[in-house]
Amino acid sequence: MAHEILKLRDVHDGWTRLFVATVRLPDGRTMTREIEDHGQAVAVLPYDPKRRMATLVRLFRAGPFYAAGVESMLEAPAGLLDEEDPEACARREAMEETGLRLSYLESVATAWPMPGLSAERMHLFLAPYGENDRVGEGGGLADEHEDIEVVELALQGLAAAADRGEVSDLKLLVLLQTLRLRHPDLFAP
Repeated sequence: MAHEILKLRDVHDGWTRLFVATVRLPDGRTMTREIEDHGQAVAVLPYDPKRRMATLVRLFRAGPFYAAGVESMLEAPAGLLDEEDPEACARREAMEETGLRLSYLESVATAWPMPGLSAERMHLFLAPYGENDRVGEGGGLADEHEDIEVVELALQGLAAAADRGEVSDLKLLVLLQTLRLRHPDLFAP
């Protein structure tokens, strides 16, 4: 016998949905688990290989503010998957948040960022860009109250910050470390 969800009780339906699941275990016992579901997401690390820079975003996040008083976080551009195609979504999010027109996307992984609670799957990408690809101001959508600050940082400095434990956005950390592994020449002095 395999695991089976016997019952889903919907406890909240808004931007995200929250359920309490009753699950039958392979040995026949049952347990309950909470599930948060807001759909799939994308995250992309835009980097300029010629200038060895990364374009990131800084914004307020209610969760980290609630948990630790963190006023804003430095993050990789990201968003919910509104389109069928994760690459199209990554390009749209990068344009909205950073003003960058991304062409080539290098797939990193599709991963479960928080499998203990969330049904979210996140599609992760690296994306080289050049100076001519900056076609807008970014900053996010006004009607979503994102108030995004676009931040451009040297890859070497960003890697040093990660090494010091100063990068707290998990998607940014994964993308940065992948970029370091796949393209180490971008971090050479």
